[in-house]
Amino acid sequence: MPLIFIGGVPRSGTTLMRAMLDAHPDVRCGQETRVVPRLIQMYANWMKQEVEWKRLQEAGVDKPVLSNAVAQFCLEVIASHGEPANRFCNKDPLTLKYGVLVSELFPNMKYIFMVRDGRATVHSIIERKVTVTGFDLNDYRMSMQKWNRMIKGMFVQCELLGKDKCMLVNYEKLVLEPKKMMEKILKFLDLPWNENVLHHEDFINKTHGIRLSNVERSTDQVKRAINLEALSKWVGKIPKDAVKDMAKLAPMLKILGYDPHANPPNYEKAEIKVNDDLIENYGSKDGNRLKSDYNY
Repeated sequence: MPLIFIGGVPRSGTTLMRAMLDAHPDVRCGQETRVVPRLIQMYANWMKQEVEWKRLQEAGVDKPVLSNAVAQFCLEVIASHGEPANRFCNKDPLTLKYGVLVSELFPNMKYIFMVRDGRATVHSIIERKVTVTGFDLNDYRMSMQKWNRMIKGMFVQCELLGKDKCMLVNYEKLVLEPKKMMEKILKFLDLPWNENVLHHEDFINKTHGIRLSNVERSTDQVKRAINLEALSKWVGKIPKDAVKDMAKLAPMLKILGYDPHANPPNYEKAEIKVNDDLIENYGSKDGNRLKSDYNY
C-alpha cells in the first residue's frame, strides 16, 4: 500500500497529525527518524552537483541504481523503526522540501502538508527554543521571513505533486473541526473511517499504541486531547514593528488564507489562494532548484 508522508514547517501540527493517524488501527507513523530527510538531502545533492554526478555515472552508479538504493534504505528505516502495519507513515516534516523527488522514489506515496499561521509557528519555535536552521530565536522579523521562504518552497512542491498526491491541511481547521477534517484526510489516504483518530490521547504509550519520543519538543502537548489553546497564544507576543510589517515580511500568510493584519484572524474562514505565477517564478517544474537546509 502507498506510503504516507507528513510534511510542513516544524511546529505546524505535524506531531498532532501523526498521532491522530497513529491511532488508526491500519496505520503506523512513529517518531521522527531524522535519517530519512538527511538521506534524501544527500540524494538530491548528488544529482545537483555536476562533477559528483558525473563521477557516480562513470562508476556505473546511475540514477536507477541510486534511486532504488535510496528508496530501499528509506523504506527499511520507515518499516523497521516501529511495529508492523498495513500502512506505513513517515513524519520527518522537512522531507516535503523534496516532495517531487520523494514521489519519484515512491510513486504511489501521498503527502499530508500541515500548514499553520506562520505567526503562531514562529512564536512557538522561539518560545520553545526549537532549533531550525535559518530561524533566529531572538529575531521575529528574520524568523517570519525564513518561515515565508520555507513554506513557499513546500507549497510549490505540494502544487507540483498535485491534488491526488498532496493534501494541504490547515492546523487551525483540524483542531476546530477534527471529525470533518479527519474524514477528508482518511478519504484522501484511502483509509476507512475509524473513531480512534479523534481520541489519540487514549492510545499514548499503550501496548500496540502510539509511541512518543522523549526528545521531540511536541511530545508533552500531543499527550493531551485535541484543544484550541494554541490558536491564539502568539497574539500580543510579537514585536509591534513586526506586526506592522507582517504583510511584507510574510506574504505567504495571505496566500494560505491568513489575514496578516488580523491578530488573530478568523481561522474558520481561512481560504487558500493558489497563484500559478508563484510556481513558475519559484523554480523549475521538476522542483530541482529548490534549496536545501536540513541541518535542524
